Amino acid sequence: MASQGNMPFIRNLASSDRKIRTSALASLHTFLSAKHISSALGPLDVLKLWKGLFFALWMCDRAIPQQTLCAELADLIFILPREAVVPWLRAFWATMSREWTGIDVLRMEKFLLLARRVVGAGFKWMKMPAATAISSKKSSKKNTAAAAAGGGAGAGAGAGAQEEKKKNESAWDAQRVDEIVKLLGEYPFALEEATMEADRQNLEGEQDPCAPHTIPVGLKIHVLDIWVDEAEKVGLLDAEDQEAAEILQRISTLVDLLEQRSYSPAVKIRSKESLADDRLPGNKKASEAAKPETADVNMDDDDDDIQSDVGSWDGFND
Repeated sequence: MASQGNMPFIRNLASSDRKIRTSALASLHTFLSAKHISSALGPLDVLKLWKGLFFALWMCDRAIPQQTLCAELADLIFILPREAVVPWLRAFWATMSREWTGIDVLRMEKFLLLARRVVGAGFKWMKMPAATAISSKKSSKKNTAAAAAGGGAGAGAGAGAQEEKKKNESAWDAQRVDEIVKLLGEYPFALEEATMEADRQNLEGEQDPCAPHTIPVGLKIHVLDIWVDEAEKVGLLDAEDQEAAEILQRISTLVDLLEQRSYSPAVKIRSKESLADDRLPGNKKASEAAKPETADVNMDDDDDDIQSDVGSWDGFND
């Protein structure tokens, strides 16, 4: 476990001075890039970091800096070693759950954006590691060079490499998928009975500082509003990707459970609306089939009636 003495930038993350906050964020980036350090962080250490990052965004003013900061915070998972990503995301959701009700109306929009960016980054992280795409790219370059030197045979090899590259880029990491789906079910899509069970286990056994206690309804509703958007961006709605369809079905099952068993009427309603999104497989065809057929209007008959009336009016009778 890292001590706060090894993370002196935590306090500076919440500074009112923009330059100090920027310097602290750069120090954090360097700190997390060291795999031997980030892998050794305990749950309390990660919670402290997210507490500082929460207030870094709290103190950030103006739209463009806020958007940039949200993107930077969400993308921190891509510099972490694989084993550190899930604890990092658990600490994020635990922090948001605990701080959500204290966010005022004027600051809520930027935290909504942060939640959106983190959901999107999590979906993106489910794909195969970048190393696969890089090696595929190198292979593609070699085959392209061979195509230029070898004519038709080389061109065929280059085309095959392009197909292989496309296949690799659309692949999903099964273990990462399991972890992200589990996180969604544990936090933003958690049932109230599940969070109560987690509380009971905490009281009876070892304390988990990141265990979900109460997930605010507003946070759940926001994630229900945006998850289809973020899924679409990473290709989860691709009808030709069977793996993506299976992942989407697993997430939809979590949302369906919320609709059926949530204690909150607002969450039930929003879950139902989320599952009815036209972009989800099956909904588009159903919505098109449900559209009433418009009857063809015979305009010729109307034109004939109008023309027959022309010249037949003789004025007012005395």
